[in-house]
Amino acid sequence: MPDKNIAVPTDTQSDTTRRKFLTGAAAMSAVALAACGKTETPKPAATSAATPAAPAAIVKPSTVVIKMQGSWGAKDIFNEMAEEYVKRVNEMSEGRLRIDYLVAGSVVKPFEVMDAVNKGVLDAGHSVPVYWYGKSKVASLFGSGPINGCDAQQTLAWIYRGGGLELYQELLKKLNLDVVGYFAMPMPTQPLGWFKNPVKSAADIKGLKYRTVGLAADLMQEMGAKVTQLPGGEIIPALEKGVIDAFEFNNPTSDMRFGAQDVIKNYMMGSFHQAMEFFEIIFNRKKFDALPKDLQAILRIGVEAASSANFWTAMKNYSDDLETLRTKFKVNVLRTPKSVFEDQLKAWDVLTKKLSDEDPFFKKVVDSQREWAKKVAYYWFVNDAEYRMGYEHVFKEKIPS
Repeated sequence: MPDKNIAVPTDTQSDTTRRKFLTGAAAMSAVALAACGKTETPKPAATSAATPAAPAAIVKPSTVVIKMQGSWGAKDIFNEMAEEYVKRVNEMSEGRLRIDYLVAGSVVKPFEVMDAVNKGVLDAGHSVPVYWYGKSKVASLFGSGPINGCDAQQTLAWIYRGGGLELYQELLKKLNLDVVGYFAMPMPTQPLGWFKNPVKSAADIKGLKYRTVGLAADLMQEMGAKVTQLPGGEIIPALEKGVIDAFEFNNPTSDMRFGAQDVIKNYMMGSFHQAMEFFEIIFNRKKFDALPKDLQAILRIGVEAASSANFWTAMKNYSDDLETLRTKFKVNVLRTPKSVFEDQLKAWDVLTKKLSDEDPFFKKVVDSQREWAKKVAYYWFVNDAEYRMGYEHVFKEKIPS
């Protein structure tokens, strides 16, 4: 006969014990899920011994919203490219994170995006470093700078494989800019731009009231132009008012959407002023660091995905729209003379030495790019196929050179 002082569990007590165990296990599961960025709220234990514990309910986590503004007007193809990035991030994050994208001027002006993200007025921005090079001319080297033989694709490779990103982060730290930044979309060479009369030599640039941005402004000033720096949406009004005589922005699609063809007819293709630029996608550091690691990775890897998508979009639209400018709007599409390229290189030499002498960090970045280009550009040129020859063979048409 059992000892009266030893408690023997009844069937009811056994059920109660099991319910406590199941409830405790559900609570522990909720803690584990929370550590992975998920939330689970267990049901309270049933009050009746005959009723089994209900399964835990899954509560959908709240969505983190990133407010991003671009530096691009509502009709600019660059907005579409920004949205290609936003779409990829939003799809990959499956509702846990959402970027809300705003066009230029929604919160701040195009040239103010970096400051707004730094201060937390915006969570993120889609822009270019030349728009804030007033803080340091080194900024322009991460999007437009001295010619060393590399194009935008190869310079973007320097960013991610040649130490460029680390130098960019060093610059941000020097300037006390509390942002995280990545780069996307190796832009095709930007045209010399739109002119009332064709440019036949560098002499035609002297005294010209010309719009460009970043170090390209310093370059064109070195060549004798009177430069005004304007965001894209202000170019055509400035041209119509006589504030500028000529301008460059970026590509046939953006230029056509601005309406350049309606006020000016000579389009000079090819230049060294901005031959290796790309987008800068930035995030407020506090906002970025507060995200789980997987969401940070989505923001970063989304940049890489958008970089390819942007380039494909560019190839389709830029080529279509250049043809439209030529045939529908009767724009005089011309190749920039080689003599202008030669004078640009001479001007770059003068400007690069001057800025390198003034700022050791400028020299450090230029030297890094040149070290990269010495090998990468050599490989490219010695190996690259004669694509121009192939084009001229197939289409029996000589390309202006």
